[in-house]
Amino acid sequence: MAVADLGLMPGGEEDSAPLPGIGADEQKAIRASGFLRRMSKLPRILVLIASVLMIGVYFLPLWSVRLTAPQYPEGLGMYIRINTVEGATENDLNNINNLNHYIGMKRIEPEAIPELRIMPWIVAGIIVTGLATAALARRPLLYVWTAGFLAIAFIGLIDFWKWEYDYGHNLDNEHAILKIPGMTYQPPLIGAKQLLNFRAVSLPSLGGILAGMAIVLALAAVVLAWRERKLALARS
Repeated sequence: MAVADLGLMPGGEEDSAPLPGIGADEQKAIRASGFLRRMSKLPRILVLIASVLMIGVYFLPLWSVRLTAPQYPEGLGMYIRINTVEGATENDLNNINNLNHYIGMKRIEPEAIPELRIMPWIVAGIIVTGLATAALARRPLLYVWTAGFLAIAFIGLIDFWKWEYDYGHNLDNEHAILKIPGMTYQPPLIGAKQLLNFRAVSLPSLGGILAGMAIVLALAAVVLAWRERKLALARS
């Protein structure tokens, strides 16, 4: 049965036109049932904007790690993108790897990080399913999409923390030039940390900020859709 046949407008609003051959109570139940499943215009727009914002992570770095020390007053920077890791300047990543070798840390080699190969496909899935959710305007789809989005973001942060932990703790002490018993070099996930004479600062970059904004918009859409459903139940 088409949406119009159920007395529902495309934006999710009720149509007062009677449904032929159906009793008044049944008509009211049908309209309420349809409205409970559909989003209105505003949540759909929020989901659409959130999905479009995620396109930005293909062009902007997700995370930034910066190191400063007396011998490097200008600092060394590293950007984590959706599919690679690169230095803030041409030689920064190589200089960071040289410093890592000095204390026994592994080299940062983007091609050896499997997450960087699959992340573009995961983000593409978020974008496509988000656009489909906005187009189909179904509340259950919104709830599932937002839950999946949050789960992927949470798992991504945990995976990043584990990656930092591995690089900072699993040291090659046999070949390290500087050996300090019990010392580890894991940078912070978010914030600043002193590592020997280096100060490490790790923060979301522009792509990460866009992803955070997309999550906030998705949650706002869920709240609005839930309030619409609650109102529809009260009216039914």
